[in-house]
Amino acid sequence: MDYKFNTLFTEIGGAETIDKLVNAFYPKVYADKDLSPLFEGEMEEIMRKQRMFLSQFLGGPTLYSDEFGPPAMRHRHLPFEITPKRATGWLRCMKEAFKEIGLDEHPAGAVFYDRLTQVASIMVNSSDHE
Repeated sequence: MDYKFNTLFTEIGGAETIDKLVNAFYPKVYADKDLSPLFEGEMEEIMRKQRMFLSQFLGGPTLYSDEFGPPAMRHRHLPFEITPKRATGWLRCMKEAFKEIGLDEHPAGAVFYDRLTQVASIMVNSSDHE
């Protein structure tokens, strides 16, 4: 029997919406003086990985794991100094990207953003240096 169920991936509009979100998000991150030092390397490759991760994170195709193995995002980000201030800035950029593409108005958008806030807090591995 073929069971059909909705995931956040399908609820928000699938790969097309993720693509719009990633395209709106990364210019904001690269323009942020606190966040840009964390994003070294080719922006297109970083964006490609983010698309893959978000697809899987939202219950869509397991693109990230298929290419890189289990996400283990906290472990993969340990080499980077992720402070509470940077986590907040990352979320701010994501919130702005949600708004830019209209995902903030989508019923599933709030659930998606809430899950991202959980991820952001898990990623913190350093204290703020003020």
